[in-house]
Amino acid sequence: MAELTILAEGAKEATSRPRLPESCAMVIFGASGDLTSRKLMPALFHLFMDHLLPKCFAVIGCANTSYSDEQFRDRACRAVREAMAGKVDESQLGEFAQLLFYVTDDFSDPAAYTQLDQALDKVDRDCATRGNRLYYLATPPDAFPTIVQHLGSAGLGRPRDPEKNWARIIIEKPFGRDRKSACELNKVVKGAFQEEEIYRIDHYLGRETVQNLFVLRFANGIFEPVWNRRYIDHVQIIMAETLGVENRGAYYEQAGVVRDVVQNHVLQMLSLIAMEPPARFQANAVRDEKSKLLRAVRPIPLDRLEEFAVRGQYLEGLVEGEKVPAYRSEPKVDPRSTTETYAALKLFIDNWRWASVPFYLRSGKRLAKRVTEVTVHFRQVPHIVFGDNLNSGILPNILSICVQPDEGINLRFSAKLPGTAMEIRPVKMEFRYNDAFGGESPPAYETLILDCMLGDSTLFTRADTVESAWELLDPLLERWKQDGAKGLASYRAGAWGPPEADAFMKRDGREWLEL
Repeated sequence: MAELTILAEGAKEATSRPRLPESCAMVIFGASGDLTSRKLMPALFHLFMDHLLPKCFAVIGCANTSYSDEQFRDRACRAVREAMAGKVDESQLGEFAQLLFYVTDDFSDPAAYTQLDQALDKVDRDCATRGNRLYYLATPPDAFPTIVQHLGSAGLGRPRDPEKNWARIIIEKPFGRDRKSACELNKVVKGAFQEEEIYRIDHYLGRETVQNLFVLRFANGIFEPVWNRRYIDHVQIIMAETLGVENRGAYYEQAGVVRDVVQNHVLQMLSLIAMEPPARFQANAVRDEKSKLLRAVRPIPLDRLEEFAVRGQYLEGLVEGEKVPAYRSEPKVDPRSTTETYAALKLFIDNWRWASVPFYLRSGKRLAKRVTEVTVHFRQVPHIVFGDNLNSGILPNILSICVQPDEGINLRFSAKLPGTAMEIRPVKMEFRYNDAFGGESPPAYETLILDCMLGDSTLFTRADTVESAWELLDPLLERWKQDGAKGLASYRAGAWGPPEADAFMKRDGREWLEL
């Protein structure tokens, strides 16, 4: 396919100076864990280098592992060096490390929260953090209720002076494992924090391309008039990974791909693609529209499940030239497991804009390529005016929004090849963030942590949205649980999924977009 590169006008122009957060202390529960090392510490250091952290700031790490302040700082520095491939200014890293402190903490021990309260008082005095608190739960999900309840009992979930201070909490996914557990967790969290202080994080919403969906749709007059059932045939959303379950076999056995990524990442992208325009770009206005959209998704008909859902599990195969084991041979996985590592769904949205337009979602482990992409497939032209002179058919227009690995947007349209014959071929008009604006876009965690410090919850998930997502998927998950191995397809690692998923599309006269 031919390609046309579109350069962003004014890409090098200066941007407005960002607003800085108020002074605060950040408490990371699970500070000795993988998430803190791989994501949070590099994100905080990037914010530090970009002068986006508060002028008065401190981090208190909390975990069962016994560390001194210096040991925690050394661990954080190693994590930053590894994330930045050694390309780090050591003097800046040393300054950043002095903002880090550590409290050895048994999350189930009430006395630990008294110790944490004392540590927060100390950084208020020594670092002038002014009583503002940001708590980050980077722990396994089963620790969430315990930590939140103890924060509430210790009075740490409420600002000491609501007119001067704030207390906020970031909770990692998964938020519950079904609607019932999500409602119970919401009840626990709301017992210690107000809803506007609760930030349910989905790191995909921090990616530049996902955020740019707002701008693409609502800042360009050419898209919104055709963003409906009259012009769009269907929409595909894919989130594919080449990785297997790695060392997360025990967790994945309880989750599966639907709980792990479809309930959160994929449905969040669906809501952004299909939501109605908000009255303004403000947190509650945006989240109101996302919530309304998910409530409009038609329940999956379980009596015709094969027409609406396919699940699969990977066998051994080759991924990027390397032989990899089957899912059932992975560590801590049941040899007779029926957990799905691949899912394809067809959803309909029962509202005026999208009536009869199918949304095809697919996600899986050990697929052919790592990619997250939304493709909007427009209807075929209603009449071919070129008649017998046309040597081949005209392909429908496709708008593709790539979230990873190459963030960007491209539009496929038809053009005439040079020459005397009427030959038409598809070409792509392409925009890539790195090429247009220079450098890489900021990591998702960097964006989301900064937004939370600023009190901007636009890119975070509200309680009703979480519960609506579970309400949609609970019946499907329960049915698959009852079916066991019945209907569980298989696919070779390194493929694009099971053959049943291709047949699933062909029944509708469509096919998955080749990536």
